[in-house]
Amino acid sequence: MAIDAAQALAAAPRTGEITWDHKDVQLYHLGIGAGRPATDPDELRYTLESRLHVLPSFATVAGNGPPGVISGLSMPGIDVDLARVLHGGQSIEVHRPVPVRGTATATGRIAAVYDKGTAAVLVMRTEVADADGPLWTGDARIFVRGEGGWGGDRGPSGRLGPPAGAPDRTVERPIREDQALLYRLSGDWNPLHADPDFAKRAGFDRPILHGLCTYGMTLKAVVDTLLDGDVTRVRGYHSRFAGVVFPGETLRIRMWREEGRVRVEAGAVDRDDAPVLADTLVEHS
Repeated sequence: MAIDAAQALAAAPRTGEITWDHKDVQLYHLGIGAGRPATDPDELRYTLESRLHVLPSFATVAGNGPPGVISGLSMPGIDVDLARVLHGGQSIEVHRPVPVRGTATATGRIAAVYDKGTAAVLVMRTEVADADGPLWTGDARIFVRGEGGWGGDRGPSGRLGPPAGAPDRTVERPIREDQALLYRLSGDWNPLHADPDFAKRAGFDRPILHGLCTYGMTLKAVVDTLLDGDVTRVRGYHSRFAGVVFPGETLRIRMWREEGRVRVEAGAVDRDDAPVLADTLVEHS
């Protein structure tokens, strides 16, 4: 078996310093589609350094290192083919607003290994803190096809029941043909998102958009639509990647208000609302 669950869970955490500044934040925001229209005052909060605030999902790329999926695959006890790996979901708990520039310590470890029968799921946990204390905690759920079946813990399902009633708001967000090429400049160099030959080897007829790009686009839509554009209100963001998005498509994002949180679903308009993000929650103040 290419995954040794006991070894992965017992491995010592990896700790390193990360730094970022306004250029990294601006590049990330552009990568998730910010800046359209370019002179819109609401968009300038994402793109102009003198007005800049930080969408909390920036935490998934802060420091320009490999995302949790890639770093998780390099942990002891894990030796798998990247072409069999998909990012299954992502969660962020925000302890304080993410600053425009910073230096912090990131500590990563495999927090769980689940046996789903035909696949394995790894949970890569990253805890980030600066001199003033904890900033955020992120969990990347890594889905590895063909690596299950050893009789391990199946883990929680994480599935939510269907939202009640019609959505409170629905918005559509177009995805540029070159959006994956721009987004990958924030640190996720997986060729699945750029190389047609690699994408075919992974089972797709063309490169797909990063799941974390869709994740960021969706959080931005919620913040801009239901949270008065105030990124500091976000306390947590949890989502399961239910399907792929291809550059050039359009996302349809549905939102339901609940007490202290927003339920969200996202689908691909061009493929009859094929699910993209499911079991998605934005927790807020």
